Amino acid sequence: MKKLILIASAIVLEITLNSCNGDDDNAAYSYKVRMTDAPADYQQVNNDLQAVEVKGTNGQTLILKTNAGIYNLLDFSYGVSTLIANSVLNDAHVSQVRLILGPNNTIVVGGVTYPLSTPSAEQSGLKLLVNQTLYADIENEILIDFDAQASIIQTGAGVYKLKPVLRTVVTAISGNVKGSISPIGTLAMVSATSSTGVVYSSSVNSAGQFQISGLPAGSYTFTVTPLLPFSPVTQLNVMVVAGATTNIGVVSL
Repeated sequence: MKKLILIASAIVLEITLNSCNGDDDNAAYSYKVRMTDAPADYQQVNNDLQAVEVKGTNGQTLILKTNAGIYNLLDFSYGVSTLIANSVLNDAHVSQVRLILGPNNTIVVGGVTYPLSTPSAEQSGLKLLVNQTLYADIENEILIDFDAQASIIQTGAGVYKLKPVLRTVVTAISGNVKGSISPIGTLAMVSATSSTGVVYSSSVNSAGQFQISGLPAGSYTFTVTPLLPFSPVTQLNVMVVAGATTNIGVVSL
């Protein structure tokens, strides 16, 4: 009798394990890719987005459902972002995101439109290592922060080249800091320095507003650095919470 009970228990255990494995194999993970941009001293920076690709376990790749088109990166500054791709994945891990650009990339300077050379993006794409673990039954999302100011190199008169400076932000485990300065119209940079010395920065727009996105949770030293004759203003112990935006209000210079 004991032997029969042991055999029956083993059969039940095997069925349970197989059932669990089957659920894992068939799991679906909602995944979205959004794009934002740090401010830049140009009138437009237009990127011809053709496709967004992700790489998962064992190097498997998938082209996401991409909102292809030409995007002016400067439309997505100061906390504004746009959805560029989404899909449902069967892999719980994303190791890399790749943006594939077409040939119609331009930059507008002084009212004149110039071609924006992006040779690497057209051939192999803009590759970003993410190493992101996905979870079932939630909206998994990653934000690509495109620094247009640092990404553009002028190599000659009217000749511009894109050398992308990008970072990825897992929005569920990061937060933001926003606010404004007074007097409005003052040119200034803002920065948030973590307790480990990592610096995140942005600039203030013409309405005096700013936002620094994608900050890991923790305590920061926040500094506004305006042009002369104004002096820098620093706030200590600005707390950032994952999945939330900390509003530090109006900073008077």
